[in-house]
Amino acid sequence: MSAATYWYCLRSIIVREGLRFLHQRERFFAALVRPLVWLAIFAVGFRAVLGVSIIPPYETYILYDEYVVPGLVAMIQLFNGMQNSLSMVYDREMGSMRTLLVSPLPRWYLLVAKLLAGVAVSIAQVYVFLGIAWLWGVEPPPLGYLAALPALLLSGLMLGALGLLLSSFVKQLENFAGVMNFVIFPMFFASSALYPLWRIREGSPTLYQIAAWNPFTQAVELIRFSLYLRVDVTALLWVTGCLALFLGAAVLAYDPGRGFWARRGGPAEQA
Repeated sequence: MSAATYWYCLRSIIVREGLRFLHQRERFFAALVRPLVWLAIFAVGFRAVLGVSIIPPYETYILYDEYVVPGLVAMIQLFNGMQNSLSMVYDREMGSMRTLLVSPLPRWYLLVAKLLAGVAVSIAQVYVFLGIAWLWGVEPPPLGYLAALPALLLSGLMLGALGLLLSSFVKQLENFAGVMNFVIFPMFFASSALYPLWRIREGSPTLYQIAAWNPFTQAVELIRFSLYLRVDVTALLWVTGCLALFLGAAVLAYDPGRGFWARRGGPAEQA
């Protein structure tokens, strides 16, 4: 098949996701409510009791508001990745996913196109949030907004690939909400999104080890450093490796309408 066919497929999937997003405006506001609650309410309360010392990439003492913004940006991408996975389960139940996956295009390409479409939507949400944070007084260097774009793309792909992998195991829409909560909240709270790792280590060495190995922590730090025109090489390698792992596993696990376990006669046959 020609390159034009691949491009037409990618464009069509992105346009479809964009139209779905525009027709479901509550998704846009819901994506902003969670981080804005943390920024406008929790950050104000924690500002006096949770000071943040001078740690990379910051060159001076910062308030909690400024520290927490990259974690909230990653939160938007995490929830959006899981929301897109929820739509995969919905599409599979309605039959539209089966129609897509039996097209002559490679299945891995269709899944990557779906993933890219979701990341494009999440990046748009992130920049709206960053604009609101700027009005709130959180002002990274102007070039940081542009420098953060590759980090946002990479972290969004990794978190979306994780959701894609999870969606291949879940066969009913009602079950996926529980899976989302089981994944989202431990990943978010056991990370450096809300507290620096050195503070976590002071309170619990065990939790520190969990947070240090958490892929979400690496996504947060990748975004944090890029906003301030620096590169965290460790986070970059972690996020790239996890993206390859999650996406590769999702491509192997995905089967039209049935999923990974169907090839083993497991729970999917009973769903």
